[in-house]
Amino acid sequence: MIVNNPIIRGFYPDPSVCYAEGKFYLICSTMQYFPGVPIFESVDLVHWKQVGNCLTRSNQIDLDKINASGGVFAPTIRYHEGRFYMVTTNDTYHKNFYIYTDDIYGEWSDPIFVDQGGIDPSLFFENGKTYFMSNGNDANGKGCVLQCEIDIETGERLTESVPLWNGNGGRYLESPHMYKFGNYYYLMAAEGGTEYGHMVTIARASSVNGPFNTYKGNPILTNRDFGGHENHIHGIGHADLVTNAEGETFMVCLGFRIQSDWQPYHHLGREVFLVPVTWDGEWIRVGVHGQVFEKMEIPVDSMYDESAEMMNYDFNMPFGDTDRLRMSYIRQPVLDNYDIKDDSITLIPTEINLDATDSPSFIGVRQSEFDTVFSVEVEAGVGEAGITALMDETHHYEIARVLLPDSENAEIITRYHIGSVIGIAGRLSIPKEKSVRLMITSEPANYTFVAVVDGEEHVLGTADTKHLSSEVAAGFTGVFEGVYATNDVITGIGSHVKTDSKDKAVFTNLKFTQD
Repeated sequence: MIVNNPIIRGFYPDPSVCYAEGKFYLICSTMQYFPGVPIFESVDLVHWKQVGNCLTRSNQIDLDKINASGGVFAPTIRYHEGRFYMVTTNDTYHKNFYIYTDDIYGEWSDPIFVDQGGIDPSLFFENGKTYFMSNGNDANGKGCVLQCEIDIETGERLTESVPLWNGNGGRYLESPHMYKFGNYYYLMAAEGGTEYGHMVTIARASSVNGPFNTYKGNPILTNRDFGGHENHIHGIGHADLVTNAEGETFMVCLGFRIQSDWQPYHHLGREVFLVPVTWDGEWIRVGVHGQVFEKMEIPVDSMYDESAEMMNYDFNMPFGDTDRLRMSYIRQPVLDNYDIKDDSITLIPTEINLDATDSPSFIGVRQSEFDTVFSVEVEAGVGEAGITALMDETHHYEIARVLLPDSENAEIITRYHIGSVIGIAGRLSIPKEKSVRLMITSEPANYTFVAVVDGEEHVLGTADTKHLSSEVAAGFTGVFEGVYATNDVITGIGSHVKTDSKDKAVFTNLKFTQD
C-alpha cells in the first residue's frame, strides 16, 4: 500500500523500534524536554498512538540547567524475554544508562549505568549474553563502534570495550544497531552528520565480535543528492530495523521536511519515516533506490488496520489522556507551579523567563505541521503571561499580556528573540480588566501574531519561521508552541522589569489546530 511519510510528524528524532506480542513500539529522543522518551504503539507501522513516556521521574534523568539540545540522546528500545529495555545517553553529563519495564504502559525502573563512553547506545541479546554498543574512538582516535558484554542485571562490564567497525568513511559515525539475519550479524549505523549529508551504512560479520566487512553498496539509504525542488525530505539517517512475527522486515529512520523548493530551512524538527526493506542476496536494500519519498509503496497490507485512526496532532481543550501525554516541560519542572485541568491550565510565574537555561513556567506541544493556528484566552495579574513559538532559549517568538506594577493598563506585546537580538515588534494597550485572546498562526515561511479584544483582531507582527530553524538556530530540536508565565519581563537586550509577582496566569479555551 501507499504510505504517507513522515509517519510521526514534528520533533520526534532518532527513532528506535521493536516488536512485541503482536504490536510495534517506537521511541524517540527528547533532549532537554521532560518527560523524556515518548512511547508510541502500532499494529501496522502506519497508525501510531502515544501510550506513555519512559523517563517520568527526576531520579531517572538529570535535566537541571542542561544546555539546549543536550540531555536525552538517541534511545534504543529492545524487547527480550518478556521485558522492555530502553537504553540512552544523558549527553550533557556523558553518561550511558538503561531502564526496563515488564509493563509498557506502566512505570520504568531506576537507571542502570554502563561504564562505556560515546553516545547512541544499543543492546543486542544472544545465547544468554547481553552486548552493549555505542559510538566512540579506537586506539588511534578514529571514530568507531565500541562493544562490550554486560551483566544485564547490574550494568557491569564483563569484557573490555573493543572497536567493532570504523564505518564507511563518513563523518560522525553514530547510531549503531546489531541484528542477526541467517548466518550473519549485521551492524548498521548512521554517518555524515544529522543534516543534509546524513546516510545509513551497514557491515556484516560471521561473529558478534567481528571482524565486520563493509558493504560495497553503502550508503544503503540517503537523500543527500536531492535539491529542494526534487524532494522536500532531507537529512535521512539514524535508522532501526524491525521484524514482525511473519519474518517481514521494515525500517524506520529520521528525516526532516524543508519549507519550500528554494528555502532549505527546517523548523519542525527531525521526524520519523517508514521505509521498505527487501533482500538482494545477503544484503538488504531499502527505500526506492536507497532514497526516501513522501509517498512510498510499503508492503504493510497484511497487517494494516483500517479501523485505526491516524495520529491527531491537534491539541484542543478539553484535554484527553493522549493530550496530557504529549505535554512537555523544559528541563526539570517545579510541578507545584502547574495546575492542569481538562479545561484550563494555571501557571504560577517565577523569575525564570524563556531566555533562561533553567525551567520556566512553560508547557507546550510540538509543532508538527507548517500550517497551524494556536490560540488561547489569558487571564493574569501582574507580570507576563502568553504563548510562544520556541526553538531554544535564544530563538523564540511570543505574544503576551504584560501588566507592570502600578500600571493603569495592560500591554499586549510581540517579542522576537533571534540570537543576540531581542526586540519588541508590536504593542497594544488595553484596560487591565479586559480579557484577551492571543493567537499565533503559521505558514511554511512565517508566523503571524494576533490579539483579539472585544472580538476585534489586532495583528501585532509577522516573523520568519527560518529564524527558528536548525539551519539558523543550530541544535537538534524543533519548535514547540505553548503557554508560559514569568515575572521577569524582558523589554530589550539587557533590559528587564522584575515584578516579583505570584499572581497566577490562567489559560482557557486553548485550541491548536495543525493542517
